[in-house]
Amino acid sequence: MQIQSTSLPLLLLLFLSLSPLSSSQQSCTSDTFSQNRLFSLCNSLPVLSSTLHWTYHPANSTVDVAYRAPQKSDGWIAWALNPTGSGMDGAQTIFAFHDSRNVMTTVSSPITLSNPVVKNSSLSFKVYRMGSEFSSNMMTIYATIQLPGNRTRVNHVWQASNTFSNGLPSGHPTTGPNVQSTATLDFLSGQSSAAAGSSRLHRKNTHGVLNAVSWGILMPIGAIIARYMRVFKSADPAWFYLHVACQCSAYVVGVAGWGTGLKLGSDSKGITYHSHRNIGITLFTLATLQVFALLLRPKKDHKYRLYWNIYHHAVGYTVIVLSIVNIFKGFDILDPDEKWKHAYIGIIASLGGIAVILEVFTWGVVLKRKRAGGSDKSHNGVNGVNGTNGYGARQHQGV
Repeated sequence: MQIQSTSLPLLLLLFLSLSPLSSSQQSCTSDTFSQNRLFSLCNSLPVLSSTLHWTYHPANSTVDVAYRAPQKSDGWIAWALNPTGSGMDGAQTIFAFHDSRNVMTTVSSPITLSNPVVKNSSLSFKVYRMGSEFSSNMMTIYATIQLPGNRTRVNHVWQASNTFSNGLPSGHPTTGPNVQSTATLDFLSGQSSAAAGSSRLHRKNTHGVLNAVSWGILMPIGAIIARYMRVFKSADPAWFYLHVACQCSAYVVGVAGWGTGLKLGSDSKGITYHSHRNIGITLFTLATLQVFALLLRPKKDHKYRLYWNIYHHAVGYTVIVLSIVNIFKGFDILDPDEKWKHAYIGIIASLGGIAVILEVFTWGVVLKRKRAGGSDKSHNGVNGVNGTNGYGARQHQGV
């Protein structure tokens, strides 16, 4: 019971640690531009430390825009409208970067998932003027465009990277802020909403919380319960029911996390985290086999109980190891502040420390019991083993 109560603050800490974090926004009102350019409205964008300034002309449904983002001289920035969606696929994009002569240049190019290559070509709406400049590690794109369909409410996308191919921008990071840089903007009212990006980020956080709590915490706690509580005669058979309840709860929550992962994968066409996905599939398959194996658990005196114990322990510990590995891969994808990863490391280290302490303590109990001449084989040895070898003894008291 001490283990169970200790886990509660750890679970609460994990929920807090994986909760979505609001990105700090810089003020856009203090920005100034060359040639005394002035704009009516501005918006501090939620990621990539970028700002967007604009002046809307209702008479002809055009808008003058200035997109500014921090960037080094060897990188590029981009801003786009997407008339057909809310992300990269279909984005009508304007890029700014230094060319081979180290001169700032501006090109326009539609971007689709089927053809993500940047090429200097016209967009689906009219661009009257475009240009760019670089100063003090800040790049700025200037453009005057015709609003698609004369609609003032648009989906826009912004980006920054330093990858080039054949002298043109090519690719960007597929984690963290670089996949959250999308929002809806009304050029008339100035209202902005990052609903699409925030919704996806919320699903990612939900996916992370569910899987971290289930596979990454409840599963190890269930293993600790089974390994150490059954040494004590007074805990039999309570340890078994606690173990089953903990592992089944972990599996149910893990299924929900796995489902959100499938949804995120289907919504992120063109972006695949292969190792994270493959480990997740393997993990879910092994965990499912582990749950069904409970229905086929032989009695303690059955001749096949030894082999079932070997299978059960091998698969169980494999699931725990894969879970922790995949959680850290998930951290790399979600890319939160380092302190949240450190918080999870603290949780895992605490569980590991508890396991080490209980390992020493239970061995002490068993050795003391053997010296006293204890003969109850169902409780002999660490974790119910008879001390001759780990798996051979578990046929007396296995999970």
